[in-house]
Amino acid sequence: QVQLVESGGGSVQAGGSLRLSCARSGYTYVAHCMGWFRQAPGKEREGVAVISRATGNTYYADAVKGRFTISQDNAKNTVNLQMISLESEDAAMYYCAAGPTPCQFLGATWSSPRFYNSWGQGTQVTVSS
Repeated sequence: QVQLVESGGGSVQAGGSLRLSCARSGYTYVAHCMGWFRQAPGKEREGVAVISRATGNTYYADAVKGRFTISQDNAKNTVNLQMISLESEDAAMYYCAAGPTPCQFLGATWSSPRFYNSWGQGTQVTVSS
């Protein structure tokens, strides 16, 4: 099993930036696809961005393309999410997730939470206008 711990959430004004980090431990060799999901009150959990542990290929939700950048440091076992130009719609609880299926095999379904079996506790992102 993979353990995931998020950090870096907080409160920011619209247009501002935040950087989220996810530290992974445990059986990290089974975490082939890792990334970030978010869930706002009353809404379903949605995929934000994921990265392939082996290839570094990245996948983004249309709503965050050009504003969010996901990266990883395999030596440090971390996955990061740099967020710029934050909008009120970005406010949510952000969760780090890991799954055993390589991202490239998921195709368009990479954003479905059902393909990820390890989750962090979440970190809150608040955006004020």
